[in-house]
Amino acid sequence: MKAESKPTIVISGSGVWTPPDTITNEELVTSYNAWAERFNRIHAAAIKAGKTEEMPISSARFIEKASGIKSRFVYAKEGILDIDRMRPKFPERKAGELSLQAEFALHAARKAMEKANKSSSDIDAVIVSCAYTQRAFPAIAIEVQDALGITGFGFDMLMACSAATFGLHRAFDSLASGSAKCVLAINPEVVTPMVNWCDRDSHFIFGDISTAVIMERADTAATGNGFEVLSTRAATFFSSNIRSDFGHVSRATDEDPYGREKLFHQQGRKVFEEVSPKAASHIKEHLAELGLSPYEVRRFWLHQANINMNNMVMKHLFNGLEGGGKGGRGGRHGLCGPDGPDAPTIIDRYANTASAGVIIAFDQYSQDLEKGDVGIICSFGAGYSIGSLVLRKR
Repeated sequence: MKAESKPTIVISGSGVWTPPDTITNEELVTSYNAWAERFNRIHAAAIKAGKTEEMPISSARFIEKASGIKSRFVYAKEGILDIDRMRPKFPERKAGELSLQAEFALHAARKAMEKANKSSSDIDAVIVSCAYTQRAFPAIAIEVQDALGITGFGFDMLMACSAATFGLHRAFDSLASGSAKCVLAINPEVVTPMVNWCDRDSHFIFGDISTAVIMERADTAATGNGFEVLSTRAATFFSSNIRSDFGHVSRATDEDPYGREKLFHQQGRKVFEEVSPKAASHIKEHLAELGLSPYEVRRFWLHQANINMNNMVMKHLFNGLEGGGKGGRGGRHGLCGPDGPDAPTIIDRYANTASAGVIIAFDQYSQDLEKGDVGIICSFGAGYSIGSLVLRKR
């Protein structure tokens, strides 16, 4: 009996939706410094006695140098900049209303569906993968499925900043196995509620956004363009250097569920030093499995956490390699120089959007690629987790 050939699986559309509000570094610093100065004034005696730590003052220059970030999109600007609140203010939605995260998801989903020329009847699976979901159940994915009128199945998954790539891995596996024919994978990243807006070293990192991707079998694709998925690869290594511990167990331990240690926090220097070489090695090994060199890659769509980390990943990736090739055509999008490999950065405008960053970069910097060009989407984040997809332009 002749073995059945594996189906060709493609990304046929992607979409990005941003909330209407933005906060610049200058706005953020003005608010934070006003809060910090008031805190230091109120606690002057305790600070002088060594009982309380003085809050450091920040600057827009500090933020940009540390991260490459200049601005970020947010869902609720006013509450974040209010020094009497220092956190977003979301209006409560009733059980019968569309949830906030489902609303985020729908905006991006419709953009991706339009680009892929897909209707709800064409899709039979919905995956919502992100850093946080606003509730445990019912799944946001099932709510989105219902709102779009999609039959089939849907589920949520959490994988921090690798949620988009790991979600696409699950989409790929479903398509390869035949359990689905067309998958809508969405990353509605509502991250700002988990940010400690009173922490100088992390308050500037995140923004809110939603992205979506349509992945399907090539024989159902309604457009002739898009990208063939050549391979997927994932790896995880346990580390507590990036944590967010907010959860229902806090109610049982009597700990403050909104305490400093329950919100997002990290040991940034350790993360930088440990993850950068791991990500570069992961990319090299993934490409090698396909008989490819990094020099044969036209574009690298990397996780958008920190511009310095991305530069270090690329440095590790090409360190000691010889040769050239199509990869040298790039460098037009802000990373690695005019003659170096092309790894576009969007973090300056969007900040870290958790898992969505790689999809923003892919969505905005993929249209100019030519048939046969190879690119790689690669995420890396808490866990540690690293996920990648090697793509070829159709």
